Amino acid sequence: MFDLAPVSLWLEDFSGLKKILDGWRAEGVVDLRTWLEADPARRHACMASLRVLRVNQRTLQLFGAATQEMLLARLADVFRGDMADSVINELCQLWRGALGFENQTVNYTLDGRRLDVLVRARVLPGHESDWDRVLISLEDTTSRLEAQRVIGDRERYARSLFEHSPVSLWVEDFSSVKRLIDEARDQGISDFATFIKVHPEFVTRCMQEIRVVDVNHETLRMFGARSKDELLRNTGRIFRDEMHESFSEQLRELWVGKTLQQREVVNYSLTGELVNIHMQFAVMEGHQDRWDMVLVSLVDITARKKAEAYLEYLGKHDVLTQLRNRTFYTEELARLARKGPWPLSVLAIDMNGLKLANDEFGHAAGDGLLRRIGEVLTKAVDLPSVAARIGGDEFAVIMPGIEDRGAENMKERIEALLEMNNQFYGGERGLQLSLSIGIASCHSGDQIESMLLRADKAMYVEKARHYSKPGAPDRRRG
Repeated sequence: MFDLAPVSLWLEDFSGLKKILDGWRAEGVVDLRTWLEADPARRHACMASLRVLRVNQRTLQLFGAATQEMLLARLADVFRGDMADSVINELCQLWRGALGFENQTVNYTLDGRRLDVLVRARVLPGHESDWDRVLISLEDTTSRLEAQRVIGDRERYARSLFEHSPVSLWVEDFSSVKRLIDEARDQGISDFATFIKVHPEFVTRCMQEIRVVDVNHETLRMFGARSKDELLRNTGRIFRDEMHESFSEQLRELWVGKTLQQREVVNYSLTGELVNIHMQFAVMEGHQDRWDMVLVSLVDITARKKAEAYLEYLGKHDVLTQLRNRTFYTEELARLARKGPWPLSVLAIDMNGLKLANDEFGHAAGDGLLRRIGEVLTKAVDLPSVAARIGGDEFAVIMPGIEDRGAENMKERIEALLEMNNQFYGGERGLQLSLSIGIASCHSGDQIESMLLRADKAMYVEKARHYSKPGAPDRRRG
């Protein structure tokens, strides 16, 4: 049975080791580990005291020895290197009174290959007093430990990719969300979109049931959290307000089985700053039935959104006056022609004296006057009315839902603010703002063109009146 056993078996004599340990104990040694670590020669003395009596065939195969004599002659090649450190564990077990030990250690074959082995030793019955017969088995664990090392390396690699990704990553458990959706389906709900619209508390409940398993370093940086614990304790401050509607959309897609999603959402940092996010959501492969592992990636697109908003602003605004520009003016009139509301009134406004200011004081002075018009119209005009610069010195105010009397009130308000503006800037080279304003109204889309012509005509009548006043500048210069 010994020779044919499928595991490596060694019959050894530990009596010499027992004498060494008994001698140290008699000398007063208490902490064997510290004693052995203090002097490597003590470990080697213990190992040298062990005497191999016999090995079986599996042992010869395992270590690549033709005979027992060959193996025993080269034990120094078998028990070497990092084994010397692990043998302390075996000795400490015997020191504490055990009649055997178990230890994961390293041996080497005769051709130099490294073997990871699990050693189990037992003092045989009847030999407990002198340890002269100890049976040792060696289990070759090289393949298993190598596989574990490979798995460990892969796990560390995956963890490193997760932790140091330049994108915010969240691992979440949506299993409770799936349970709530399944329960709603079992209750006979078929129109899920209407259901969550009528029952917004269902959306809130689903949000509360999401369990965050892990987040990476970029997530902490993005949301201004000092630790994962701080972040996870404050998710309610991150996912709020607009997030309710976007999560409703997410639930509607999950309802129809769409487990891979992406959308733009709004979150908030822990300092309260709005963060525009491009979110990608994926139920991981192998978890489609439970949704218990979901990977969510968040990319901060706040800078891009600001740039887009600024470009959109530039497309619809005049940079000098901060009013709407001619593009917006044209598009808004076209929209109002289709949809109203009615009546619709407009102020056609032209600045008096811009050319004179440019010629006598320079274009910087003229630009200053135009900016002041922007200030006046911005203060005077409230939504839904809008003011626009539609040419060099031409402006307009569009007033949906306002009739003639309301338009007259707007003109009077602008003129009052214009007077205050002139008083405020009165000492600035004596430059005074002057505007000619024409008013017109209409009640349908097909009348807009004629309304604009009437407003322009009224504005030119007022401009002519302005230049006909005594002391007024030459109109050709203004």
